[in-house]
Amino acid sequence: MLKLYAGLAVVAIAGLLGGTALVAWQQRSNDPFADCRSSAVAGGGGDIGGPFTLVDENNKTVTDQEVLSKPSLVYFGYSFCPDVCPLDGARNAEAVDLLKAQGLNVTPVFITIDPERDTPEVLKDFTENLHPEMVGLTGTPEQVQVASRAYKTFYRKQETGDQYYMMDHSTFTYLMLPGIGFADFFTRDDTAEQMAKRTACFIEKS
Repeated sequence: MLKLYAGLAVVAIAGLLGGTALVAWQQRSNDPFADCRSSAVAGGGGDIGGPFTLVDENNKTVTDQEVLSKPSLVYFGYSFCPDVCPLDGARNAEAVDLLKAQGLNVTPVFITIDPERDTPEVLKDFTENLHPEMVGLTGTPEQVQVASRAYKTFYRKQETGDQYYMMDHSTFTYLMLPGIGFADFFTRDDTAEQMAKRTACFIEKS
């Protein structure tokens, strides 16, 4: 009897896995970007991204529709970050230049999670040092929180009692496509070349 139950369990598990594989295959076959994607999250990230109203580095109030009017690489960080944000920003800028060499125009976007220190003037200096076309965005703490929640990002201030505090934060870069929205995300392990290759794939198939 024990052998029978064991056999039935194997059959049931096989059936479940087969069904899961079938669903995944069906989703992939209906996805025009399937060959571009690198993760399951990217394929089911319809809830990532959303409306926001922020202030750009020229002190102009802008919306997500204005900022993301063409393919964009969106990153949440802060200018006082000692290493991670400048490195990620420089890598994103390099990816944008690699895409430009292929004739593809992509906007690098940097949204601060530290509006207390990142004024438009501070962001302008920061982004211009990374890339001439990088858009820096700030706003009120409430506006920044709305944008962060829309992109499912995390950030938290380390309370030190002075102006030299650090910020804990997530480090994903999001590929956003006009008319489509969230397409894919990149981690810190992705190189500029890998980002450019995957981004180009999405743009060419959109």
